[in-house]
Amino acid sequence: MSEFLNTTTSPFEGQYPDGHPVRTYLEENILIRSLISELQALNSVENLEFFKALFSKLEKVELHFARKENQLFPYLEKHGWTSPSQNMWAFHDQIREEIKETRKAIGSEDIEAVIMNSQQLFGSLEHIMQVEEGRLLPNAMQMISEEEWKEFKEGDKEIGWMFDTAPTPYPEDTYIHPSQDTKRRTLPFATEDKTHFDEGWLTPEQVNSIFRILPVDITYVNENDQVVFYNRGDDRVFPRSAGIIGREVKFCHPPKSVDQVIQILEAFKAGTQDLAEFWINFKGQFIHIQYFAVRDPDGTYRGVIEMSQDVTHIRSLEGQQRLLDWE
Repeated sequence: MSEFLNTTTSPFEGQYPDGHPVRTYLEENILIRSLISELQALNSVENLEFFKALFSKLEKVELHFARKENQLFPYLEKHGWTSPSQNMWAFHDQIREEIKETRKAIGSEDIEAVIMNSQQLFGSLEHIMQVEEGRLLPNAMQMISEEEWKEFKEGDKEIGWMFDTAPTPYPEDTYIHPSQDTKRRTLPFATEDKTHFDEGWLTPEQVNSIFRILPVDITYVNENDQVVFYNRGDDRVFPRSAGIIGREVKFCHPPKSVDQVIQILEAFKAGTQDLAEFWINFKGQFIHIQYFAVRDPDGTYRGVIEMSQDVTHIRSLEGQQRLLDWE
């Protein structure tokens, strides 16, 4: 089986630039059809292990779907085409279920079910590839601008591809010094009232709302060992009050644990540790407590985050719950 990323014989040479997201989708379709052809040619009774190995490669179609759902569909929505998000995504989920059933049949070595489920899956994959090639991708090429296609690069890289070797970056990686990066990206919301974080923009009200609903207690102590922030959740494990703000952290813990707190701070400041972790039983709850060193990108110590969470419910979870259970 050949992978088109490892050759110079792509049938899309000259039609799409190397590494273009659409070219990659189409080359993955060729790989999918190649895998299906090999699986159909196999005698699954005599070659079940090889069938398993090939099927595991076909299962990576999940990456193909994930890029469409998280990269392509949002851009199409921005241009007013919402049908793929509403309809094709549902078909993705159907195929995911067919993959799951086929995998289950393979695991139980139920050859009859393997044959039946895999043939249904192959038909579904062929159908969705025809929709991609006949409607989705041609329309996307007309709607999405060249600059927008270039924006796909980092997101596609984060999700991944079906191929063992990553495609050529589109456009190819070129280093631009931050002082020379003057590109302005269009956002669908105003930013005047927002603060820019590592990724994204938030208003102070949004930040406060996020901290309030987080199911964890967060306390931030600055580089001078002063408490400067805590979140006011409704169900805090350890109560806090406004009087703690500005107080030295060593005075915010019971005397019996102060020495341990000081030891953590000294190790964080020295740069010998970045995490301290504890778990305790407290009032019938199982509490997970973590201390994280906060540092600038250059490694300068900027304080410590104390995070506590009641994980009693989390520890009790078993199996899976993939559907809503609001009743």
